[in-house]
Amino acid sequence: MDYKDYYKIMGVERDAKPEDIKKAYRRLARKFHPDVSKEANAETKFKEVQEAYEVLKDPEKRAAYDQLGSNWRQGQNFTPPPDWGRDFEFTTNFGGREDSGFSDFFSSLFGAHSPFRGQRGGFGGGFESAGEDHAAKIAIDLEDAFRGGAHTIELKAPQLDEQGRVTVKPRTLKVTIPAGVIEGQKIRLGGQGSPGAGGGRAGDLYLEIGFKPHRLFQAEGRDITLTLPIAPWEAALGATVPTPTLAGTVDLRIPPNAKAGQKLRLRGRGLPGPTPGDQYVILKIVLPPADTEKAKELYERMQTELPFDPRAELEKK
Repeated sequence: MDYKDYYKIMGVERDAKPEDIKKAYRRLARKFHPDVSKEANAETKFKEVQEAYEVLKDPEKRAAYDQLGSNWRQGQNFTPPPDWGRDFEFTTNFGGREDSGFSDFFSSLFGAHSPFRGQRGGFGGGFESAGEDHAAKIAIDLEDAFRGGAHTIELKAPQLDEQGRVTVKPRTLKVTIPAGVIEGQKIRLGGQGSPGAGGGRAGDLYLEIGFKPHRLFQAEGRDITLTLPIAPWEAALGATVPTPTLAGTVDLRIPPNAKAGQKLRLRGRGLPGPTPGDQYVILKIVLPPADTEKAKELYERMQTELPFDPRAELEKK
């Protein structure tokens, strides 16, 4: 999809104040409104201006958009970064909008399937009302999900300064991660959202859990997957090999004549829970290099002494 430079579309600088953005919108809306404009492609330009204004008029959307940086150019091929939206605190009623008049670019950043999808907002009505709920997505290590415990996190909360400019203020919180938390699970921090009005209760903060990439493991629900390298003789003859798990190293028995890609299960070795997950071990056979005379000699002996045709299946009719 194409990157949208909302500042360029609005004709304002990146540090423009809200009143300058509003003035630019009014001027451009009059210029390109399809009912009165005689400009070429007026309807398309009017929709672009509406979309840009939808983002830049809102301090939260604008602060999130600014996190992409200023090196992008209008029309440049764009894919949201994999950590888009991480550690960004926002009120739950600002995300999740789907508007058929807006672009795929807008939808990928702020639509219903983006990290800023709406959850539940605060309660209104009367002089006394609860504050808005906030939400953020954080990423933790798999080991922390396995063990649980107290952690310190830092969120980025957008706000307007005294000059009306959008800034991002860091916010540090202590959070207890429950052991066995899974990706996508939400942790509620009571009273950590917006203050209530007229003595109403404060909103809550919902933290959605994500996992940082791990050098060994992948998680799906409570199950863990590991790719385990083994030698050809371990696959052919069978062996017991040390195998990493989140709880530490265990001995895993490789059956004789094991095949590359074969999946073995370590029951209950995944993330803890009412029903603990399992760890699945996928075998990867690694060939030793023929980089010495002795190694070459061994390969040559195998070539002549083992009646083995790796392409036999290809010749069957």
